[in-house]
Amino acid sequence: MSDVLTPDICVVGAGAAGLTVAAGAAAFGVSVVLIEKHRMGGDCLNTGCVPSKALLAAARAAQGMRTAGRFGVTGPEPAIDFAAVHAHVHRTIAAIAPHDSQERFEGLGVRVIRAPARFVDAGTVEAGGVRIRARRFVLATGSRPLAPPIPGLDSVPYLTNETVFERTTAPGHLIVLGGGPIGVEMAQAHRRLGARVTVVEKQSLLPKDDPELVEVVRHRLTAEGVDLIEGTGVASVGRAGDGVAGVLEDGRRIEGSDLLVAAGRRANVEGLGMEAAGIETTKGGVTVDARLRTTNRRVYAVGDVTGGPAFTHMAGFQAGIVVRNALFRWPARADRTAVPWVTYSDPELAHVGLTEAQARERHGDVRVLRAPFAENDRARAEGAAEGLAKVVALPGGRILGASIVGAHAGEQIALWCLALSKGMRVHDVAGLLLPYPTLAEAGKRAAGAFFTPVLFGPRTRLLVRFLSWFG
Repeated sequence: MSDVLTPDICVVGAGAAGLTVAAGAAAFGVSVVLIEKHRMGGDCLNTGCVPSKALLAAARAAQGMRTAGRFGVTGPEPAIDFAAVHAHVHRTIAAIAPHDSQERFEGLGVRVIRAPARFVDAGTVEAGGVRIRARRFVLATGSRPLAPPIPGLDSVPYLTNETVFERTTAPGHLIVLGGGPIGVEMAQAHRRLGARVTVVEKQSLLPKDDPELVEVVRHRLTAEGVDLIEGTGVASVGRAGDGVAGVLEDGRRIEGSDLLVAAGRRANVEGLGMEAAGIETTKGGVTVDARLRTTNRRVYAVGDVTGGPAFTHMAGFQAGIVVRNALFRWPARADRTAVPWVTYSDPELAHVGLTEAQARERHGDVRVLRAPFAENDRARAEGAAEGLAKVVALPGGRILGASIVGAHAGEQIALWCLALSKGMRVHDVAGLLLPYPTLAEAGKRAAGAFFTPVLFGPRTRLLVRFLSWFG
């Protein structure tokens, strides 16, 4: 090991979090080494957010053709060319890839090393025949699909998010293990693209979301022909001819042509020499404090590897925290008060802050405000009246959380992210002047419901009658 580098920052992992740290640090003029053993862009670009949303867009286009008759526009059943859908997905990845490429980062002045990395001591990383002794290190190694300990799973071929986007033919009958966001999105996309789909979820569909809003998604999935099996897990799996079969914990047997495992994620901590660096890890990932420092104070960790919310936007947010801490000695902390998430089903389900159940458990007395999309003129005009906006607030009006299920919920939740992060109250939203007709008016209507009992109550009526006496 004759080559020794001494940068200000060494980043291990070139996914969303690592790239953000590397680009941010380089922009401030510090020396950066970026290490990546696999593909630049990480899970989000290659096997996660980008390909999944491209696939969902193709599925939405197919479903739009099927349902256009409600607008007086008729046509034949769409013909699905799955190979062409595959090409669309990979064109999308290719179009975005230059932004995350090695060439771009080298152009920013970052030294990129494409090799596995491991700590050899508390202040040294080894990668590609080079030793890096940096002032600060950032672990951004991400996560990978979790293979649950189901008997027989290792004896059958199965798909994960890392392989499902490589298919050029549609599955005949896709069995999805897991009813979380990935499972729901892939189930609906493949159903709309012509496959029969069965989802098995041990708990209930989208278990981390508000059950009232999840019911809207559940209704749509079943209406489109997705078979949902909830409240029971898979006891074992095995081969069934050219396909796969699963025996459920309640004794039922299901068979399909393909199996997609979407049962969670596992942090990538293996092979990094954590013990040599004095970095503590758990089953969930790397242990970090509120400033995202590991037990080795020279090493930070960001993104999925920390075991926190596995979202690209969370990774980017944490990357900003680390840049402030590492470069400016700013004691920035990763506040999770306003962390949003979206399941990109149709209708979309978006959330930020506390759910109703969480708010009641933490605060007891809360106000729950609702506005159904059926009362929103834009939703009615676009045939998207399925859904609602739901806001949870304290009796004094401080907003605790918001959930939206319906068309473009992921876009609409932005307003509530701002409201929550700034400690706003419902009157701040209720008093907004929004353009008409927009779906966002549903959120404003929910906020306005906070004042309905007072504004239109008997005391207000009495006041209006009293004032009328003066002309």
